[in-house]
This record gives sequence, structure tokens and C-alpha cells, in this order.
Amino acid sequence: MSDSVYRVTEVIGASTESWEAAARNAVDTAARTVRDLRIAEVVKQDVTIENGSITGYRVRLALSFKYETGD
Repeated sequence: MSDSVYRVTEVIGASTESWEAAARNAVDTAARTVRDLRIAEVVKQDVTIENGSITGYRVRLALSFKYETGD
């Protein structure tokens, strides 16, 4: 097994449904342009509020992906 290098980048997903759906949106969107996603760590969760009610969920994720080595 060869040594590997990974990059970590933060993305924010949003949903009107749930934090889980917000995380899924972020990963699904990132996966369209970034290959070999490995780990998603929840860094922060928050909600948007309008007129005293929750109207949206946001999740900040630290996504890691493996650099291609050309091997």
C-alpha cells in the first residue's frame, strides 16, 4: 500500500427539511466535481429562523478527498 495525501475543504449544505438532508445536498453537489471523496465531518450546524419558526437547516462539513498520484 502506498502512502496517500488528502485535502480537506469546507462546504456548507442547506435544506428546508433537516440537517441530514443539508449534509446530503453538500456531499452530492461536491461529488459532481470532486473525485474520491473519503470523509465528511460535521463542523457546525445551524438553523435559519423567520417569524419565530425554523425555516432552514445548514450544515458545515469538512470534506476530505484523496489526491491522485498518477500511479
